[in-house]
Amino acid sequence: MLDVVSQSNGQGKAGDGGMIKLAILAVGGQGGGVLSDWIVDVAERNGYLAQSTSVAGVAQRTGATIYYIEMCPDAGRLPIFALSPSQGDVDILIAAELMEAGRAIMRGFVTPDRTTLIASSHRIAAVSEKIEPGDGRASSAKVRETAELASKRFISFDLEKVAVDSGSVISASLFGALAGSGALPFPREGYEQTISESGRGVKASLAAFAGGYEGARGQSAGSTQVPFSASSRGEDGGSQMRGGADLSGREPSGPSRLLDNWKHLAARVERLPEEVRDMAARGLRKVVDFQDARYGQEYLDRLERAVGRDDAARGFALSTAAAKHLANALCYDDVIRVADLKTRSTRGARVRREVGVKDDAILQTTEYFHPRVEEFCGAMPAGIGRYIEARPKLAAFIDRRINRGRRIRTDSFTGFAMLWIVGGLRRWRRSLLRHEVEQAHLDRWYDLALDTVSQDYALAVEVLNTRRLIKGYSDTHVRAQSKFDRVLSALPMLKGRPDAADWLRRLREAALKDEKGDMLDGALKTVATLGEGPI
Repeated sequence: MLDVVSQSNGQGKAGDGGMIKLAILAVGGQGGGVLSDWIVDVAERNGYLAQSTSVAGVAQRTGATIYYIEMCPDAGRLPIFALSPSQGDVDILIAAELMEAGRAIMRGFVTPDRTTLIASSHRIAAVSEKIEPGDGRASSAKVRETAELASKRFISFDLEKVAVDSGSVISASLFGALAGSGALPFPREGYEQTISESGRGVKASLAAFAGGYEGARGQSAGSTQVPFSASSRGEDGGSQMRGGADLSGREPSGPSRLLDNWKHLAARVERLPEEVRDMAARGLRKVVDFQDARYGQEYLDRLERAVGRDDAARGFALSTAAAKHLANALCYDDVIRVADLKTRSTRGARVRREVGVKDDAILQTTEYFHPRVEEFCGAMPAGIGRYIEARPKLAAFIDRRINRGRRIRTDSFTGFAMLWIVGGLRRWRRSLLRHEVEQAHLDRWYDLALDTVSQDYALAVEVLNTRRLIKGYSDTHVRAQSKFDRVLSALPMLKGRPDAADWLRRLREAALKDEKGDMLDGALKTVATLGEGPI
């Protein structure tokens, strides 16, 4: 007769001979299943009984899977293991990225009297963070502060970087951090033997394991916490240039004629006020990368109009805002830009690095496009595009034939050549309808801002900053431009008020808060009542 003993009362602590309860939170592609199998293997290798279960997330890269492991020393009796973690009943919590640690804390899996929390400090933006039109990122610093208070012990450093530098995946470095933490009563050799017998990528996995182990023990520089990179979006919610241009400051290379043109433009930047130069240099790089040196000259011509109306007493806030938002306005997302970015050699290298594909392996890439008649007309010469848009029946006829999703394999010659040819259309971009429309819209916005300077300097700066609302491609761009127009529609009601700039900023922030624009509608109604009495 089998003697069954329940040990699921949660009273045992890691390493004291009782039940050990461990949970792993990871999204698709991070090797959570492999890590779970390794932990079970090392437990059994050291005379423990162990069971692992998993509760799948919503989808790849959008929902975390919870892997749950219970283990206890083999005392000759069969324990009853639980199938999922319970609040306040987890000894070790491993999170494959920082926000997963935050979500584990919110769910009650981490407790200050019990839980060792091991989390990579790198960030993967959640869907909820991405869908907010503005800066929707949660605060990494706040999560780290909360984790310190919520856990008995908090170990966090960039385990993703440790893995990538070793040519492996994060499951190996997390395994090393677990071993280095000493939260489980197993020697390092047992962990390494588990990896060695796994049979695939052993050398790289052992290197990542070692990095995680030493980092957890505080014996390497890898123990320094590294927050989510803000290279594409500044910590102030967008102070960096958006888009695909390389703004790293590397010296340009190319034909001597083009280099001479670039040097002339760079010299113009150096003559700008010191407060404006950095942003202007970034903007210049972006617009030249988007189009050509002549486009960079047009950018500086416009920027110098703002500089001429600015002064040092105000810190050149107007010119700095103009340097940033003019560049973003000039570098709009069209089908040519998308095709150009998707066929650059640097993109292939980046995808290989992020996915972890070796140089000698074949990478197959499928791009998704869903063009509408608006994109089709925008890529036509201005006259032809306007002709089609002015005839609804003709536009609808074309839309029925092109408005569907297309998957293009850019690892094939045909697919790559198609996008490469579309990207090459940028030499004729100035003659296309989309460019004409974007230039007219930019001029109206910029003239409005500069005409406001003499009446209200702060309001003029906020008019420039309103350009933050416009971004994206296709339907996203249409919605963003609608919000932009609605925010600026309040300008006549605000002019002349001492708090006009504050109100325009509030409207912009309301527009950035939600996709539907409900908050903006409410804010606009409030502005409409400003003349009726105090708010």
